[in-house]
Amino acid sequence: MQVPIKRAIERVPGGMMVVPLAIGALIATFFPDTPKFFGSFTGALFSGALTILAVFYVCMGASIDFKATPYILKKGGTLFGVKVGVAILLGVVFGQILGEAPVEAGIFAGLSTLAIVAAMNDTNGGLYMALMGQYGEPRDVGAYTVMTLESGPFLTMVTLGVAGLSAFPWPTLVGSILPLIVGMILGNLDRDMRDFLSRAIPVMIPFFAFALGSGLDLAKVWQAGLLGLGLGVAVVVVTGIPLFLADRAIGGSGVAGVAAASTAGNAAAVPAIVAAANPVYAPAAAHATILVAAAVIVTTVLVPLLTAWTARRFGPTPQPAQGPVPAE
Repeated sequence: MQVPIKRAIERVPGGMMVVPLAIGALIATFFPDTPKFFGSFTGALFSGALTILAVFYVCMGASIDFKATPYILKKGGTLFGVKVGVAILLGVVFGQILGEAPVEAGIFAGLSTLAIVAAMNDTNGGLYMALMGQYGEPRDVGAYTVMTLESGPFLTMVTLGVAGLSAFPWPTLVGSILPLIVGMILGNLDRDMRDFLSRAIPVMIPFFAFALGSGLDLAKVWQAGLLGLGLGVAVVVVTGIPLFLADRAIGGSGVAGVAAASTAGNAAAVPAIVAAANPVYAPAAAHATILVAAAVIVTTVLVPLLTAWTARRFGPTPQPAQGPVPAE
């Protein structure tokens, strides 16, 4: 008898990230001594997020091809620059208002510069490629090759430094991007290594999501309800409008810009990594993880709807879908 576990998980927006994260949070909330009770490999799963993420970024880097065509560089570079530029601008603004600490009370309790920057910085690649496969052109799908550079904590750390907040020593900054670079080198030196490592990308997501969830207290999750919804909507609006206009400015229909206005599932891992690199962000990290995870869900629902509308209004006739692409 076969049970469609994977299919059921993927019905949830960002399911491969959200469902394991929720399971980890449930265990941590109601059975907090589980890691100590079992110990060994089982216990390590609850605390191994950074190690799994290090491997994840090596595999992610291997998927980036240095031999991108001029169109891919133009399209991907434009979308990458706008997405990161908006995050930097917001980081500077909110860095002056909030500093490193989260808001402590009121309807915005838990909101932080870290949460805002992490949610804005990184595009959901699986979602983008699936939407471009249906509403765009094959070369639009390839533009994500450049946008993959958004992945990981490096740009978030740089943004926080640019915002005038607590900076990170250069070895930490280099260390945050080194696994990605090593993967890029391996993947471009050997195509077989690229194929081998790239296949592991979706496999890693539920494991580091579970480890991240095991550090969350569900008693605080409900506080992220409306705030998480608002952050997700803000990502779509605040990044989507500039991305749409930039795509139009370089000769596109704007569809690719709207399709890129999402939050990647692995962005929920960034706050924990940033806090591990600089403890001053530790008070903001737990709330930020919850808020970014909420933004992943909200943007995964909204972006396909808006992309479809944009394609009908501004784009070419939709092409037949080219098969499912696993969500990031």
